[in-house]
Amino acid sequence: MASPLSMTSYALLSLLVIDSDNQDGLTGYELKQRADFTLRFYWVSPAMSQIYTELDRLRSHAYVSTEEEASGRRPTRRFRITSAGRTALTTWLHEPTDDFPVLKHPVALRLMLGAMMGADEVAAMLDRYEEALVERRRELEAVREMLGDRESVAYAARVADWGLTFFDAEATAIERTRDSL
Repeated sequence: MASPLSMTSYALLSLLVIDSDNQDGLTGYELKQRADFTLRFYWVSPAMSQIYTELDRLRSHAYVSTEEEASGRRPTRRFRITSAGRTALTTWLHEPTDDFPVLKHPVALRLMLGAMMGADEVAAMLDRYEEALVERRRELEAVREMLGDRESVAYAARVADWGLTFFDAEATAIERTRDSL
């Protein structure tokens, strides 16, 4: 049976579970901040409009509860995962998956047409990508350091470690490609 939820919904439920110690719940904006800080390293960080669309969908299935608080000109909605949401997330986690990640790699796409650019331009492209990769790796290292060795976020730390390994593999690919020019 097909799930009524998108992968983005499951990602948001995941963020709510990870932050479930926060008894107040999270606003859509706070979820966006957490997605930008964590998900962006291995999953697309959704746009604000997509977050609110998915939160409305989750609410329609009673997977999240909302509480409005008056602040400023309009009320703020805070979201918390419900027991039904935890059950849906747990069910999804235990479903077997044969999904293989889709790689959308703009540098690889351009590299495929490297003959149209020439070796010097390809090398310059690889240099720029390597600089960006070093910065992104530094950002992920900061996330990993923030997670520390706390048991409550041990699996999130493993994902960060996985990402660091991926970035290292990308650096190796850059080096090999540059050497082959």
